[in-house]
Amino acid sequence: MLIDLTRCIGCGACVVACAESNKITSNYWRRVIDCGTSESIDRETVYLPFNCQHCSTPPCLDVCPTTATYQRADGIVAIDYDKCIGCGYCKVACPYLARVILSQNEYDLEIKTMCRPSAEVPEIPDYVGVCTKCHFCMPKIDKGLSHGLRPGIDADATPACVLACTSKALYFGDLNDAGSPIAQRVASHRTVCLQEEMGTQPRVFYIAHPKQVMP
Repeated sequence: MLIDLTRCIGCGACVVACAESNKITSNYWRRVIDCGTSESIDRETVYLPFNCQHCSTPPCLDVCPTTATYQRADGIVAIDYDKCIGCGYCKVACPYLARVILSQNEYDLEIKTMCRPSAEVPEIPDYVGVCTKCHFCMPKIDKGLSHGLRPGIDADATPACVLACTSKALYFGDLNDAGSPIAQRVASHRTVCLQEEMGTQPRVFYIAHPKQVMP
């Protein structure tokens, strides 16, 4: 994934799309941080959208005692809910605070807030009590690939956040395909990653304004 911070306006449409598409609470898998206004004469406000960085060397994978966390051949770091015991080791190991464990009590409170007393209470989802995070809308990607679609190019194989971005700041696709829009944009811009000094080799890249300082 590529995020162009020079385009992001902090609208939060990607956050809403993520929540609705994956049936989770807003700001759980994806967040947009208001980093404040720069001190330069331009007085620019900087927004930082972020989610799981899908690291090439994910620290969350090494600490998982049940191998519930795994890395696919395409680089996506995912979680097998059937294997996850909700121990939280991966949550502690992640330097990006990208993982969430929703307890049964939290889910019950959320349902009471969302539903009227007379409304039908939805079935408890698979992710209650286990660790969850952004998986780049993996089921949608896999379904699209099975029909010959290209992630990042065809809507039916592209993450919901990318499609919802109002300022076209998000890009997705195969970085190994030199002809893909994301690969071409990465090649033509200076990009940075979050906390590169951690050695995790994130696969989420950012285009930052020259005056912006990335954390």
